Amino acid sequence: KMSTTYDKIKEIETEMARTQKNKATAYHLGTLKAKLAKLKRELMTPAKSGGGPGEGFDVAGTGVARVGFVGFPSVGKSTLMSKLTGTFSEVSEIEFTTLTTIPGVLQYRGAKIQILDLPGIIEGAKDGKGRGRQVIAVARTCSLIFLVLDVLKPLTHKAVIERELEAVGIRLNKEPPKIVFRKKDKGGINMTSTVPLTNIDQDVVRSVLSEYRIASADVSFRCDATVDDFIDVIEGNRVYIPAVYVLNKIDQISIEELDLVYKIPHAVPISAHHGWNFDELLEKMWEYLNLVRIYTKPKGQLPDYSAPVVLKRDRAS
Repeated sequence: KMSTTYDKIKEIETEMARTQKNKATAYHLGTLKAKLAKLKRELMTPAKSGGGPGEGFDVAGTGVARVGFVGFPSVGKSTLMSKLTGTFSEVSEIEFTTLTTIPGVLQYRGAKIQILDLPGIIEGAKDGKGRGRQVIAVARTCSLIFLVLDVLKPLTHKAVIERELEAVGIRLNKEPPKIVFRKKDKGGINMTSTVPLTNIDQDVVRSVLSEYRIASADVSFRCDATVDDFIDVIEGNRVYIPAVYVLNKIDQISIEELDLVYKIPHAVPISAHHGWNFDELLEKMWEYLNLVRIYTKPKGQLPDYSAPVVLKRDRAS
């Protein structure tokens, strides 16, 4: 069953690559993209067989946040993880059981932050093996993703990993598209927009909806959306996760090259081996996790600064 899903995905991707992008083919491409999204959903959904949901893979929620590390085997990911937890963690006891290797908990600014290895997201999911899907399921619960890249070949790796994560419904450093979509029992397709749409028109919207067998709906675009954005909203199972690109091995490049690296958005250059620039990495992590410390103050006493309560910023107010 799996192989057929993969074959169909390959077929559609080939067809899309062959199709020139223009006004005349927009409808056809919209349909293909919707077909593709539906097939990829099958890959994300855990297989029914073999025990309950995520068997042996229930990562208990310790700490206030969970940072997932993704990277190719040779990039120094494990060195970085062990150094981060070794340097900043007094928690040696792993507080959960799982199939993957979990280096542990990072203690930072009074917060316990769980650190997870997400092995083989890159190969695992593609093989349709159970393990790959479980890793995806855990990846989707991360508060932040660290993409660990080799500074000497960052962009090739970055593209591969981003494509993999996109394929399993994870959107990095993106806000959910401002599209309001409501299915109706009757009344046809009613489409409105508050901004000029340069990527999508009524025809394309219809092509996508017909692929989903939706005959009546209200669609309101409040951003200049793409077909992919629209499909994301219909699928409704996308997760939007901040990501930091951790560019390792800066001890192997020149100062001039380092200046260029600093221009890459969301990136922090480090050397895991030498422990260089970890402070900046942790500050970036804190900023992207959007955490805030709240000190509890027992009545009539001074605040207890030794044990802050750490909350997501949107929950704190």
